[in-house]
Amino acid sequence: MNLEQGAERATPLTRIIDAALERAGGWLPFDRFMALALYAPGLGYYASASRKFGQMPASGSDFVTAPELTPLFGRTLAVQVAEALDRTGTQEVWEFGAGTGALALQLLDALGDRIGRYRIVDLSGTLRERQRQTLAGHAGKVEWLAELPGEMHGVVVGNEVLDAMPVQLLVRKGGQWHERGVVRQGQGFGWDDRPTALRPPLEVEGAHDYLTEIHPQAEAFVATLADRLKQGAAFFIDYGFPEAEYYHPQRHMGTVMCHRGHQADGDPLADVGAKDITAHVNFTGVALAGQDAGLAVLGYCSQARFLLNAGILPMMEQASLAERAMAARLIHEHEMGELFKVVGFAIGEPWDAIGFAEGDRSHTL
Repeated sequence: MNLEQGAERATPLTRIIDAALERAGGWLPFDRFMALALYAPGLGYYASASRKFGQMPASGSDFVTAPELTPLFGRTLAVQVAEALDRTGTQEVWEFGAGTGALALQLLDALGDRIGRYRIVDLSGTLRERQRQTLAGHAGKVEWLAELPGEMHGVVVGNEVLDAMPVQLLVRKGGQWHERGVVRQGQGFGWDDRPTALRPPLEVEGAHDYLTEIHPQAEAFVATLADRLKQGAAFFIDYGFPEAEYYHPQRHMGTVMCHRGHQADGDPLADVGAKDITAHVNFTGVALAGQDAGLAVLGYCSQARFLLNAGILPMMEQASLAERAMAARLIHEHEMGELFKVVGFAIGEPWDAIGFAEGDRSHTL
């Protein structure tokens, strides 16, 4: 039954989780645990004041994202955003989970008057303060929201947003599927598996034990976005796979991972609230959720191919040696170039988006 145990001193966050466990009869599905660990108001990882984003552990940060590595990421993405603004006849950019505001700054600097309004949807009050400081030079254009409005017009961007949405854990043991949940165990939290009717979207071949995730929250988010976006396009950049790779029989340990101090570990039950918890994205599920809700898929490809299509190489040629080295990490296969993917959506008739001009893998979804 209980498979792991961690010893942890009680904190305000663990007391909130304890209260949720008590209300739920002593067992929480992992997605509810992950939601509290990351987003509990004022206490969850993304709601706390810790630094999170940065290039080096010495800064007190936990991980680095593409806009933090180099401004060439945002400048290149701006080429696609500009095309999408023109094609959809809109002048607003919406960003979800804007981190430090680095990507927003890069897009605003690159696109200038082409952006009439830049709207950031972010749950974290502390990150909003950092974003305000970063974007002080564009203060007249930027607006913050804590939730999706009823109606949106414009181009949506989300870099490493979908991977932080809570996932449900499914585990096959002895040929039977269970949902993995969290229980109290000694001074910490432990795993407890309960039989379930839930299944991965693909049958996983073989009879071996198998741990994986399903992503109802990410898919519901995309469906809701499709409902609210009345005119425009959307681009999501994240690490993940199409469904056939995600549920490959050999990927039997799942993809949940934690990040702290630029180190990765696989134990989300320890140091709750002090580290990031993520899972790779099932891009097939995301694409189908958008398509089923009325969005057209513009394309799907590796981050490297997307950035090359949008013209990052000429920009790198004009950059310093140090900047070129950082930008190379965005496109090298063994760094971020292959693991990270980009999926694009549009309302209404799709067009041949520049970011997917070559190397489109939509057929693999």
